[in-house]
Amino acid sequence: MNIQRISADDTLQLRRDVLYPNESLTAVKVDGDDDGLHFGVYEGTQLVTVVSLFIKGPEAQFRKLATLPACQGRGYGKAILAHISGICLQHGVKTLWCHARESATSFYDRLGYTQVGDYFTKNGIVFVKMQIPLAVKNMQPSFEIIPAIDIIDGKCVRLTQGDYSQQKVYNEHPLEVAMEFEAIGVKRLHLVDLDGAKKGAVVNWKVLETIAGKTSLITDFGGGIKTDKDLQIVFESGAALATIGSVAAKQPDLFTSWVKQYGPEKIFLGADVKDEKIAVGGWLETTELSVYDFLEQHIANSVHNIFCTDIAKDGLLQGPSLDLYKKILERFQNINFVASGGVSNIADVATLQEIGCSGVIIGKAIYEGRISMAELKPFL
Repeated sequence: MNIQRISADDTLQLRRDVLYPNESLTAVKVDGDDDGLHFGVYEGTQLVTVVSLFIKGPEAQFRKLATLPACQGRGYGKAILAHISGICLQHGVKTLWCHARESATSFYDRLGYTQVGDYFTKNGIVFVKMQIPLAVKNMQPSFEIIPAIDIIDGKCVRLTQGDYSQQKVYNEHPLEVAMEFEAIGVKRLHLVDLDGAKKGAVVNWKVLETIAGKTSLITDFGGGIKTDKDLQIVFESGAALATIGSVAAKQPDLFTSWVKQYGPEKIFLGADVKDEKIAVGGWLETTELSVYDFLEQHIANSVHNIFCTDIAKDGLLQGPSLDLYKKILERFQNINFVASGGVSNIADVATLQEIGCSGVIIGKAIYEGRISMAELKPFL
């Protein structure tokens, strides 16, 4: 299952076939379609579910939720509603609602929606307003533990300061590592294709596909995403978010087009930093671009999921770059900011939470036994 941002026109065929099979495609358009946000669930390459979202201040309405009959009962409707609920929260929406067909009210009841007002009839179909208070039902955790799995030759490794000559293999089977994290309650995973970062094209997508298919972890995947095809492979292989850094620095227009195509909720912007300058290409090249200018440019284009790694700290187990992170958090206050690099013990994790980070990516400290699974549990 892959949820993507789509165009209004992309929704029409499914809307018509499922909801109004005797109508024309033109007849199933709604007022304001061009101003809405439209999303689809893909099963492989087939579009199986669509929905359209219209945000108006503290309220949002979704319309024309439709799933192919042959694909109903597989959780696609529930998944896409959870997806748009997250988007609404990012926009400050407090209430999400729809005009539901009478025959579908039990579906919304199970998801926590409540009926508001009386039933009414339109074009011979009975509807009722169903709504849910997002701030209560769908509030996301304020701080996330995100273990990192770095991949070379299909194996779980760690580098020191991004140096490929300083690598250590921790497990030849990344799925085993991912399942250990899932078993203690971890929800997020940061998967890095180091071969891809070095090559400039996605390499280890099979590892992603295996982990996405055999765990319920929300996985972001990065390393080597340089083209439309790379990004398509990443999402088709099961990534919830695509981690992108080099393209955002060197081809900002292409990166912005991806944000518009897939939606900012599907993009995890990576700011890899050396002396407050952006590094790219698997940290093999340092640019003259300031991290602050880099972030400001992309935040202005709706990017809000961001992580920052100080290369000077990564893999050394000497503590994170607190001063750098504080500067970023003070300057950019409405982002989901995740710290990465240098975490050496559980006290570092607590400190990052205290300064206002949304989460922390942890790698070597876990693999070297500096942070135990038991110590992580209170944060999960």
